[in-house]
Amino acid sequence: MHLIAIDADGIDMEIDLSNLGTVNTMFAALFTKLGVPIKTTISTNVLEEALTGAIMVKPLPLGSSISGKVDKQSAHFFDVIVTEEQAKAGIVVRVTSAAQSKFKLLYFEKDIGEGYNLELQEDSEKTGKVTSAGMFFLHFQVYRMDSSVNALEIAKDPEAAFFKRLEGLQPCEIMEIKAGTHTFAVYGDNFFKTASYTREALCATTYESSTNKLKDVEQQILRKRTELRQFETDYRKALAQFQEVTNRYTQEKQNVEELLKQRDNIQSAFTVNKSSVISGSKIRNGGNESSPHEDGKDMSAAKKRWFNLSLKLSADKKI
Repeated sequence: MHLIAIDADGIDMEIDLSNLGTVNTMFAALFTKLGVPIKTTISTNVLEEALTGAIMVKPLPLGSSISGKVDKQSAHFFDVIVTEEQAKAGIVVRVTSAAQSKFKLLYFEKDIGEGYNLELQEDSEKTGKVTSAGMFFLHFQVYRMDSSVNALEIAKDPEAAFFKRLEGLQPCEIMEIKAGTHTFAVYGDNFFKTASYTREALCATTYESSTNKLKDVEQQILRKRTELRQFETDYRKALAQFQEVTNRYTQEKQNVEELLKQRDNIQSAFTVNKSSVISGSKIRNGGNESSPHEDGKDMSAAKKRWFNLSLKLSADKKI
């Protein structure tokens, strides 16, 4: 049995869950729970069925929503019919999951034959209390957020989570679609269970205010991303300087305390009662020096021995 290996070099690798056994799937799910982004591919069976046209497609009228559940590594296909006027106004197709299921929103183009070619896919991202994915064909550049960008770098440096937050902003490849029938699909991307979802399609005509706000906020985010790149440079430089002065503060504080301690010891030497100083000197010189009291005792003993010796000599002479 071979287990999947996930490291910094393999983080961009895409895994086909349909080819993984139960144990490997469990490990992949565990890594995802721990915050390691694992990209998954669409199963070969789904792509082959689309290419051969062996799929069941249901309609999704503009302005409506339909809820459902799709099995893991399976897809629910649906058609959205767009008029010329609606295409000019802009179309939005979104899928959300209140159960926070993992899924992919897929966009197919009709082949010359009976099949469908995959042209675009959006992975679900957690947005608030739901997971969602959307395709916005609004005639201006719309961006999607790829949370896997710099994920490992952010994990190593928590502060980078702020500065790299907008680096995952990626431009969507298609900005508009023409009038006609367009085929989408919801692909179940959960590791073990089915994915619950609600899909909806709408025309931007009735959402003109939201469309203008989206265009404006996308531009603001782009400017903010540029500003953050420069601010990160300034922040890192200031942080390094702060750490430098903090280290110096600690060192200078120790030096000042040591100098003041030396000063106190030197000043304490200026005293009449030098017993403590002499005692300290005796210890420093290995005990070779004696105290004044000890010197006095030694001199008294010598005088006494000399006095006794004199008396003895005098007595001997008399005899």
